[in-house]
Amino acid sequence: MKISVRFVLSCLGAWLSGLPAARAATSATNADWPTYLGGTDRRLYSPLRQIDRSNVAQLQMAWTYDTGEIGEYQANNLMIGGVLYTATQSRKVVALDAATGRELWQWDPATTLAGAGGRRQRGLVFWQNEQGGEQRLFTAVGNFLFALDAKTGAIISSFGAKGSIQLGSGLDVDGTPKVGLNTPGVVFKDTLIIGGFGGPGAVRGLDVRTGERRWIFHLIPRPGEVGYDTWPAAAYKTATGVMPWSGQALDEKRGIVYIATKTAEPDFYGADRHGDNLFANSLVALDAATGQRLWHFQIVHHDLLDKDLPCAPILVTVTHGGKKIDAVAQGTKHGYLFVFDRVTGKPLWPIEERSVPASELRGELASPTQPFPTKPAPLMRQRYGEEDVSPISPEALALTQDRIRISPNFGPFPTPSLKETIMFPGFDGGMEWGGGAVDPDGVYYVNVNEIPWILQMVETRRADGTPLPRGERDYLIHCAACHGIDRAGIPLAGFPSLLDVDKRRTSEEVMKITKTGFGRMPAFDRIPDPQREAILAYVFGKTAPTGGRPDEAGGATKTEAKDIPPYAFGGFRRWTDQAGYPAIKPPWGTLNAVDLNTGELKWKVPLGEYRELTARGIPPTGTENYGGPVVTAGGLIFIAATADETIRAFDKDTGAILWSAPLPFSGNATPSVYMVNGRQFLVISAGGGKSGRPAGGSLVAFALPSTLTR
Repeated sequence: MKISVRFVLSCLGAWLSGLPAARAATSATNADWPTYLGGTDRRLYSPLRQIDRSNVAQLQMAWTYDTGEIGEYQANNLMIGGVLYTATQSRKVVALDAATGRELWQWDPATTLAGAGGRRQRGLVFWQNEQGGEQRLFTAVGNFLFALDAKTGAIISSFGAKGSIQLGSGLDVDGTPKVGLNTPGVVFKDTLIIGGFGGPGAVRGLDVRTGERRWIFHLIPRPGEVGYDTWPAAAYKTATGVMPWSGQALDEKRGIVYIATKTAEPDFYGADRHGDNLFANSLVALDAATGQRLWHFQIVHHDLLDKDLPCAPILVTVTHGGKKIDAVAQGTKHGYLFVFDRVTGKPLWPIEERSVPASELRGELASPTQPFPTKPAPLMRQRYGEEDVSPISPEALALTQDRIRISPNFGPFPTPSLKETIMFPGFDGGMEWGGGAVDPDGVYYVNVNEIPWILQMVETRRADGTPLPRGERDYLIHCAACHGIDRAGIPLAGFPSLLDVDKRRTSEEVMKITKTGFGRMPAFDRIPDPQREAILAYVFGKTAPTGGRPDEAGGATKTEAKDIPPYAFGGFRRWTDQAGYPAIKPPWGTLNAVDLNTGELKWKVPLGEYRELTARGIPPTGTENYGGPVVTAGGLIFIAATADETIRAFDKDTGAILWSAPLPFSGNATPSVYMVNGRQFLVISAGGGKSGRPAGGSLVAFALPSTLTR
């Protein structure tokens, strides 16, 4: 086999640079992708350059693997020692030959105490001891975390209780709440650091061999802890949310882990959690060995708009003020990028507290200000005005002109109201869970959504102040956000109608789903059974049960009414025109390059297209996008993410499209890049199911023709 001098030198240079993606196994012919997002720094950078600007147009499909499943397949796949590891839609773990796609082994959680898996899983954690002989994969199913032998897929029985631990255990609360994990944690030496979703808000360090808790950091502070005074006095006993679901970054040399956290619950009404609510919506730096807080910055105070930090922090080194600075960058749903010195927490550019609208809802105290970085500039529009009405068709133009006058937009921080408002930036970004990629020059590449949504609250009480019947009221509080006020579902968001649920499932089946979760639905395990039964009675169109102390109409006593929130969120509704396109002037999705040395935007281009609109002479509009980019030493950015079943390569210096290829389903995942036997591969999980697109489950690998790599 012939190996070019240039290729050998590039691999040697990657090894000398000490990049995480190259460290695990880099030689003249092999380079691993051993960690979620390519490295513990979450930079999504590959030092490989076999595929570059000069030959990327010749990239072709090398192999595919069918998971046999349908749904949102979002895994960023690992590759270690010639073996590719993927997590499927049902949370199976599959090992494949990374050069051919041939299946080596498969682990099916349906055979375990956790039962069949569900809900999005974005990757796995790999760990090996210093000698390399002991190798483990960590994966979550339902409310359990499992340890598997990476060589065989067998459960490692010495971990936890016969191979697993309950994710809701060890949280310093009464009982064992239902906690899930959709984004993998990160390993520091032999400590696995995890977040999760559901539960009371915490990040933990676990022993990778036994599963025992080594440390915990309470994200809803206890008495005597920093941030306790930003909540009501007893909030730590009852408050939920804040769990850091979007991932962590690790500075291995310094032993610092960076955590991006979620909104406190309920997301849209905070009268029971007055105050700034630390450490919700915060970037928190912790000692990775002990969990001790080093510094933090709250990016949204007292969040009322579901602005949880959507992606993992990214570690980068930049030149700032004439000095090299190790920094950490955090993206947001409203399109701002916050950049800090990763050691001190000092922002690289000033951050201003600016006034935002006050609340109109009884009992609510919205924060009077919110933080805005002065650099970089926001990567999307921050307001929807009449200049942003849709020109896609005469009908869309008329619709959007009328709607903006009736339901005006108030910028990135409107407060929830009974009046309908255009929510822009929208609930799904700005930036989303795919996050960004950073090259060694300190340039940050990220995809952004510019999709308008509708924001509206609804009352849970009658005009005379008495609560609605128990089942209807609790449905509005707990279920309407996803299934709609009218129970008709929100198809574009993937939330099914409940109007005919009795024809598809029994009440017993639905009862079980509400307790354990299923698919995209989390477990609502803390709802008391009488309350749960009332909701199901309402959904199934039956008379509400009369247990507890409700009145004859299924309402509540005066004592109970005090504990009922007066408002509920009216549901996640995208705002589209009559043809189903985003009801705003394009672009609807973009790819951006930001120089983090200067804070200046280098370029912005549309990401994705609707070919039927292009055929009408409309320039590419971009589409809604989920999944992130990878940047390589070959000068390329690879990204799928779009709602047009396509993966593309962009020139990282100009944003020009250099290559594209169709996918069987939308690649709503982040690609992985690796090398096996001297051949560089690009791999993407393609499952579709987002943005109303077709769904399936394919893993697709691309490479140059073998004649070009010998």
